[in-house]
Amino acid sequence: MIQNIETYLVDVPTIRPHRMSVATMNTQTLVLVRLRCADGITGWGEATTIGGLSYGGESPESIKTNIDTYIAPLLVGMEASAVAKAMAKVRKVIQGNRFAKCAIETALLDAQARRLNVPLSELLGGRVRDALPVAWVLASGDTARDIAEGEKMLELRRHRIFKLKIGLRDVMDDVAHVLEIKRALGERASVRVDVNQAWSETDAVRGIAALDAGGIDLIEQPVKAGNRAALARLKQRFDVAIMADEALHGPADALALAQADAADVYAVKITQSGGLLPALEVATVARLAGVGLYGGTMLEGGVGTAATAHVCSTFAELAWGTELFGPLLLTQEVLREPLVYRDFMLQVPTGPGLGVEIDMDKLRSMQRQ
Repeated sequence: MIQNIETYLVDVPTIRPHRMSVATMNTQTLVLVRLRCADGITGWGEATTIGGLSYGGESPESIKTNIDTYIAPLLVGMEASAVAKAMAKVRKVIQGNRFAKCAIETALLDAQARRLNVPLSELLGGRVRDALPVAWVLASGDTARDIAEGEKMLELRRHRIFKLKIGLRDVMDDVAHVLEIKRALGERASVRVDVNQAWSETDAVRGIAALDAGGIDLIEQPVKAGNRAALARLKQRFDVAIMADEALHGPADALALAQADAADVYAVKITQSGGLLPALEVATVARLAGVGLYGGTMLEGGVGTAATAHVCSTFAELAWGTELFGPLLLTQEVLREPLVYRDFMLQVPTGPGLGVEIDMDKLRSMQRQ
């Protein structure tokens, strides 16, 4: 039986400013959920977003309030091992709130996997890989600094996939910035860009043509999420891969994008999908439609990153790797033992449940009062 559900807001400074077209982050607020059961089992979940309300319709504060006020009272007293029943109730009664639902489902699945003494991935069909390629985002906005950071990551054997956040400057200024970095890193690395919806279709045509010619491998969400037709036209016009991110809010969007032939790649995010199981449905639609997969991030800490890693470990194909670097962007860690990154890969945890343990002393020291 579910005894109680607690939420925590944890403010963690980033190692450097993280600049996107929608916001510049100097601190990340983790929303952590602890679900305690009558049999002594505890499950953890995370619902972290980006830049308050700059990125989407949920903020850390709204996630916490809605879980505490509406979702937790629905679940307390229910059978903790009946994860599907619990989530069916939440999805029937609670509208929207994908991030909050994801945190709750993660905590329920973490608890159940711990109860069964198996990794969470085994509840999702079973893993087919134990390590995941991980991209690093170069988002200082300074070309020389980004090149130096990329060189350092290659030397450390931590990342050889780099994504550049663009969209704040003039299109061709951004293109020049990206192509200078690509020339410096050369064939040693895959270089990609994320526009975070900042371009008009006209700007996108100019920008993508130049980036494609310069050897850039992938263009993420160049136009507004709601402009599915423009995304489709860009996908059909250019050879470089076009990835849907903000346009992808779960299985229904995955199907609609596939029907419109609007993307070559899907950024699968468990929070945007509304949970781990809906994220698997997104991946199934992609597989059936011949769309590539990429493990996306909301710059989560260790809990949310581990949850996504378990999901991605079950994908039969993961041609575009993942972006699960969130914990590496943070100056402090809430886990007793951090996730392991080596040889350009994130090692998927192998212990019961998520395979991570929370350090409550660290959490409380960073918890927002």
